[in-house]
Amino acid sequence: MNMTTFDFGNGPVPAHKHLNGGGWVADTAKVAQTAYVGPDAKVYGDAQVFGNAEVSGDARVYGKAQVYSDTRVFANACVSGDARVYGKAQVYGIAWVYGKAQVSGNAQVFDNARVCSDARVYGNAWVSGNAWVFENAQVSGDAWVFDDARVYGDAQVYDNAEVFGNAWVYHNAVVYGKAQVYGDTRVYGKARVSNDAEEEMNGKRYKLVEVE
Repeated sequence: MNMTTFDFGNGPVPAHKHLNGGGWVADTAKVAQTAYVGPDAKVYGDAQVFGNAEVSGDARVYGKAQVYSDTRVFANACVSGDARVYGKAQVYGIAWVYGKAQVSGNAQVFDNARVCSDARVYGNAWVSGNAWVFENAQVSGDAWVFDDARVYGDAQVYDNAEVFGNAWVYHNAVVYGKAQVYGDTRVYGKARVSNDAEEEMNGKRYKLVEVE
């Protein structure tokens, strides 16, 4: 009996085409019958895709990543490492979610964005452009991190806040409410940025409270 193999990039390994969609799945990976793997998508390593999740386009799920519930991973996106993407989250474009990161709820990670380490993106939050969210940072609510922004450390961005441009939010800083942090702004330490504007930097008014 001939063994079917496929080369996912590191040489041929035993693999099969998933019945629901026709995409290649390594025999070491686990994909539920209810999950969809499109004809050009790939699932390999020890990755798991289950529930009603969809992996399509040229997307890849590998390592020990888990993609489940009603999640969609598509276009050229990658989910790898020990990352988990679940709920109704979407990862697309050339975005990459890896490490032990979690993306859940209705969150979206797209364009060339990166979410990694132990970061969490959830709720209705978006991470896009060339933005990075990493270490133990959390982006949630209806927040949006985009352009070349960085959110890391134990920082939190939530509510309707936006971080964009070349702005960095890090350490234990929190950006919330309807605050907008952008330009070359650095928010760090134990700073709190809310929508009660009193100060102005880089053309935008905002308030810093509890700064240490």
